[in-house]
Amino acid sequence: MSLSIQPLSLAEAGAAVEKLHRHHRKPQGHKFSLALMSGKDLVGVAVVGRPVARAFDDGLTLEVTRVATDGATNACSALYGAAWRTARAAGYRRLITYTQDGESGASLRAVGWRRAAELSPRRGWDTPSRHRDDRGTDRIARVLWEITTANAAPAMRARDAIRDEIQCLACGDPMPLRRGRGRPARYCTPRCRQRAFRHRAEHSGPNSVTGEALGY
Repeated sequence: MSLSIQPLSLAEAGAAVEKLHRHHRKPQGHKFSLALMSGKDLVGVAVVGRPVARAFDDGLTLEVTRVATDGATNACSALYGAAWRTARAAGYRRLITYTQDGESGASLRAVGWRRAAELSPRRGWDTPSRHRDDRGTDRIARVLWEITTANAAPAMRARDAIRDEIQCLACGDPMPLRRGRGRPARYCTPRCRQRAFRHRAEHSGPNSVTGEALGY
């Protein structure tokens, strides 16, 4: 049966995300949400909202904050493509999203999205411009993806705009983004890496030291 796109309310999208998403809960808000239907059955959902990173929230950029499907073939690509068509028709110039490190991003590449930056695991959401006490934040490397119109701001400027969102795990200072492929860095300098190694050696067991030495 052919797939079709339909608009979706925030409450309906939230319920679908809670049911289908592997590791995220429903979002708190949205600009719009889309349902992917197979006949009368909902097989996927995409939620699009304002960018989480304040540097991207320029009024011309939106972020796909959730995509969840039941595994239907090409469902993710259909949702990412529909989200961009809807955002572009409304006058937005850039759409971004994030995937976890290790995910291929094949569904994004299939509909024209590009890898914009590789982001190291965050130590937390506390930044020099906005202090927050959020100890216990999970540390997950991510990949930033984007798709833009021809008159969007240069991609390099967009990547550099979120530099202070990426923090060294040892000192907490902002660190440069890695432009190429490969594993995202966790420390801004070799000195910070050595500092983290010594801290693990002093406060953890031998398994943790071995893991750091191996780069795990």
